[in-house]
Amino acid sequence: MGFDSVGSPLLWGAFLVGVLFMLALDLGVFHKDTHRVTTREALLWSTVWVSLSLAFNGFIWWQFGATQGLEWLSAYVIEKSLSVDNIFVFIVIFRYMKVPRDHLHRVLFAGILGALVLRAAFILVGLGLIEMFTWSLYLFGGFLIYTGLKLLVAGDDPPDEEAGDSWVKRKAEQWLRVTRDFEGPKFFVKHGNKWFVTTLFVCLLMIETADVIFALDSIPAIFGISRDPFIVFTSNVCAVLGLRAMFFLLESVIDRFHYLPYGLGVVLTFVGVKMVLAEGLGGLGLYALGVERSAWLDSYEVPIGLSLGLVATVLVLSILASLLFAPSTAGSGPTSGTPGE
Repeated sequence: MGFDSVGSPLLWGAFLVGVLFMLALDLGVFHKDTHRVTTREALLWSTVWVSLSLAFNGFIWWQFGATQGLEWLSAYVIEKSLSVDNIFVFIVIFRYMKVPRDHLHRVLFAGILGALVLRAAFILVGLGLIEMFTWSLYLFGGFLIYTGLKLLVAGDDPPDEEAGDSWVKRKAEQWLRVTRDFEGPKFFVKHGNKWFVTTLFVCLLMIETADVIFALDSIPAIFGISRDPFIVFTSNVCAVLGLRAMFFLLESVIDRFHYLPYGLGVVLTFVGVKMVLAEGLGGLGLYALGVERSAWLDSYEVPIGLSLGLVATVLVLSILASLLFAPSTAGSGPTSGTPGE
């Protein structure tokens, strides 16, 4: 089977050129020099990225209809919400590595560039698996249900600073020549006749590894909304592009969102169930046993409007619950920086 897509070659090209232009404008003009990103600056750029994303969503809606428009918006909202979980882990990594605040923008920007390439590869592989093996949708759906239930059980337990992330650091120091300290905003430096990777580059590797892990959740979640390559890719890219600005906007308050992981768990579980329902139960290998699909459960498509409404409601309620019923011990420490900074 093939995947129908609303994206023509011209539309794909225009979107990619627009993304590259905005990235060049962001890094080459507005953030050319290393500096600390203020909350006001982060709010401004968050507004810019969200406004551009919604404008593009309006174009999709106008050009291709309400169904594609709602699919794009749903995928964007889910990916944007799951990005908050990325920020939790990014904060842990920056605290663990004691990254100076002046360098946060550069490592986040480089991390986002890497994330865009990795997400594109994951989407292509995922769509290829779905095209070759329809039953892989059940695996994706089951994985989302498992991840969602795991989030519901784990709740807001803080990520382990000494577990997976420090493993990446140990392996990098084992296989690469790493400087003992930061070398300004540089990822590579030359001492004598030898090239070294800097501590900031090791931090970047940890960020990219964390993003790969989160992509295992987010990409299948988007497949639960749409299988149009253009809808899946562009919504994912638009959500990831605003991740850097959202980090600086939320870094001082994100520790207060104690109930958001539960909301994300509900969302992932719902999308996984939705994906399985869309395929039905009783097909595939069961046909060989003489069991008809109708003997189990016919395929059922949850209306996209209902999906979007439920996802938005769950996320809003989890944020409101975090703000209204925050534990008395809630608080947030410094995001990063060397001791005494």
